[in-house]
Amino acid sequence: MQAAVSPEWLFEQIELNRPISLIDCRFDLMNPDSGRKLYNENHLPRSVYFGLDQDLSGGKLVHGGRHPLPDMIEFKKKVEEAGISNDQPVVVYDDGEGAFAARAWWLLTYAGHKQVYMLNGGYSEWISRHLPVTNVVRDQQKGRFQLDLQDHLVADTAEIENIVSGKQSALLIDSRNYSRYLGDHEPIDRVPGHIPGAINSEWINSFENGWLLDEEMQAKRFSEWDKNQPLIVYCGSGVTACPNFIALKQAGFTNVKLYPGSYSDWVSYDHHEIELGDSTHMKKTRK
Repeated sequence: MQAAVSPEWLFEQIELNRPISLIDCRFDLMNPDSGRKLYNENHLPRSVYFGLDQDLSGGKLVHGGRHPLPDMIEFKKKVEEAGISNDQPVVVYDDGEGAFAARAWWLLTYAGHKQVYMLNGGYSEWISRHLPVTNVVRDQQKGRFQLDLQDHLVADTAEIENIVSGKQSALLIDSRNYSRYLGDHEPIDRVPGHIPGAINSEWINSFENGWLLDEEMQAKRFSEWDKNQPLIVYCGSGVTACPNFIALKQAGFTNVKLYPGSYSDWVSYDHHEIELGDSTHMKKTRK
C-alpha cells in the first residue's frame, strides 16, 4: 500500500498543473494558533489549511477523548469547500513530524477517499530542497465529495471494554512513548498507565527522518504478529496512533482499527481499570 509520496513527485504534479489537492496540517499542541500563522506566512502552492482542533477534531465532551472525531457531515462540507473531490488525489503534510498529517490521512480514508498520501518529510523537507512556497491563499473551486464512512476502521469504547473483559479478542497497541505506557509519568491525562492488556509500539518508529518507512521495514517492525489478527491502535487522543495505523496497513495487516478516543477517553470513565508497568510486570489498579 502506497501511503506517502516524495517532494519531487509532488513538485512535478504541481508544475504540470495536474488535478491534486494539498492540505497543510501543521500544528503545535502547546500553541494551537501557530499552525494557521505559519500557513499564512508560507505554504506549499495550492494547499489549504486544516488545523487539528478546528478541522480534524470535534468538540470536547465529558467522554470521547481530547480530540474526538468531527461531525462527518460538517467535515464533508469543509472538504468540499477546500476543493477536494473523491476522484482527485490528496496530499497531506505537516512540519515533518508526521502525526498531524497522519490524522488527516486517516480521517479522509475513514470518510471514504481512496487516494490520500502523506508528503514524506513534510514542509521541512520541502524547504530543505528549495522547492517553491507561497503566501497566496487562492480561492478554491468547490469540490464534490461523497461520504462513504469506513466504520470497520473504528473501535469504540464498548469494543475496548469487551476486549479488556475477555468477551472479544484483539491486540491493543498503545502508540505513546514507553514512559507514558508504563505509567512512569502522565503529563496530560487524568491518571498514568495504559489500557489493560495493551502492548507498546511507539508511533515515532513508523518514520525515519520524517519519512515513512517502506513496506518491508514496516513489516519487520511487526513481524511477530499474525497479519490477519484483529488489531486496535490507540494513543493519548487518537492522533499519534494514526502513524501506527498506516504502518500496519503498509505491512499488510488486514484487520486494523483506530480507537479515536484513545487513553483520554478510557480514563474519563471512573470504573475503567488501568495497568501500570510493562507486559511482564502488570499491576492492575482502579482509578
